[in-house]
Amino acid sequence: MPDDTIPQPVPNVPLAGVIGMPIAHSRSPQLHGHWLKRYGIKGHYVPLPVMPEHLAEVLRVLPRAGFVGVNVTIPHKEAVLALADFITDRAALIGAANTLIFRPDGKIHADNTDGYGFIANIRQTVPDWQPDAGPAAIIGAGGAARAVVASLLDSGVKELRITNRTRIRSEQIKAEFGARLVVYDWAQAGNMLDGAATVVNATSLGMDGKQPLRVPLDALSPQTLVTDLVYAPLMTPLLSEAQDRGCKIVDGLGMLLHQAAPGFERWFGQRPEIDEDLRKAVLA
Repeated sequence: MPDDTIPQPVPNVPLAGVIGMPIAHSRSPQLHGHWLKRYGIKGHYVPLPVMPEHLAEVLRVLPRAGFVGVNVTIPHKEAVLALADFITDRAALIGAANTLIFRPDGKIHADNTDGYGFIANIRQTVPDWQPDAGPAAIIGAGGAARAVVASLLDSGVKELRITNRTRIRSEQIKAEFGARLVVYDWAQAGNMLDGAATVVNATSLGMDGKQPLRVPLDALSPQTLVTDLVYAPLMTPLLSEAQDRGCKIVDGLGMLLHQAAPGFERWFGQRPEIDEDLRKAVLA
């Protein structure tokens, strides 16, 4: 007998991923994969190696292929702003996006959650952190530093000191973010830490395979909170020496975990939890 039952439509399985070049090193697939499994969500998160010359074409195709959004990493974080239909204020201020949401009509919504992740990591690790307790000092003036600057100013830091090996980049950030920033020469980086309540390494110095961060830490006081955006190794030489000096330290892994949460919630409809099981899954 013929089967007269009407087939029911199969709901789409949401797809998301991370775009970059290279991308094999990214921990984001482990991170989002852990959440998808934990919450029993039928979705997938995949690494997407994309060359710069193919970026625009790929972003046009992905929504048609069932993707609800992507994370964006080096070297595309600035370029995607020119391709987005809607840009959040914080992404525009930072000049880069790390999270794209593909709307049902195919339009691209660009956001930057790096600063959110930075602050959330500190507050989870050191709940009594007071951003207005004293000056903040940032080493580095790249894209990550811009997100940190924006988030610290928004949190209430009254003076923000910044240094970079190329001084002009620090000057550019000061010109954009205003009078609360004070630029220091790279040779004076150690002096910049004197009296600082919060110290941030926003460079790749100290990362596995990179040159060490050679900034004297003699000016650090035990009341200083020191954080490093580098998370490979988890305990960088900066954090190790700061801990030896009695400082509170915050590793860089938590920023990666927290910045991922808003995108996951938008794509898959579940606000994820950042806990020790997640850290272990990402480090495995």
